Amino acid sequence: MITEKEIAEEKTERKLVVPGELIVSGDYLPGDFTRKEGNDIIANRYGLAEISGRFVKIIPVSGVYEPRRGNTVIGRVNDINFSGWIIDIGGPYSAFLSIMESPRFINKMNLDEFASVGDVLDLKINTVKKGGIDLTLKSKGLGKLDGGRLIKINPHKVPRVIGRGGSMINLIKEKTRTDITVGQNGFIWINGDLEGEKKAEEAVNLIAQEATTEGLTDKIEKFLGGKDKWEVH
Repeated sequence: MITEKEIAEEKTERKLVVPGELIVSGDYLPGDFTRKEGNDIIANRYGLAEISGRFVKIIPVSGVYEPRRGNTVIGRVNDINFSGWIIDIGGPYSAFLSIMESPRFINKMNLDEFASVGDVLDLKINTVKKGGIDLTLKSKGLGKLDGGRLIKINPHKVPRVIGRGGSMINLIKEKTRTDITVGQNGFIWINGDLEGEKKAEEAVNLIAQEATTEGLTDKIEKFLGGKDKWEVH
């Protein structure tokens, strides 16, 4: 159980909990994968319990990707038909990007000029319906991701890879001098020189493996070679 003292001190580490475990008692509101019983907030799922103000939620550390409207995801083009692209986003259903959801004009006769089979895209989930997902590119920063490498981690480890306020992912970007785009579906695109890409991928995989470890930020900084190794002199 997370104590009132820990909350008051605004401890930053999250607490690993199991289904049925008491997370906290008091005037709190249940969020993702939690329930309220009287004044108690109870875990419904194995994962990391996080308290933000009065709001309590669990970040799962295992399981498949559960698509939600508004999620930013990374996907690879699997096929093209007359009206758009079939995208693999690693979810339980097929995902489709309609030509109408592109922010610019695309010739219907040459869809592969914009994105061909194998291309990687940064997208947003527009709707989730029974048996399918509709995607869109009509949001700032979305589009095709050229070059680089695409890796996959458990989607429930994504919050740890990003860190609070983007602290962890920014640390990796800075130390490896790479551009990194993280999808909420667990696909991560890394672009830089060969050494930087390799080191960034290793760091991301290390975070995914040790997501529940305390002092993980310090461990990753040490793994990346300290403050000076990756800086340009």
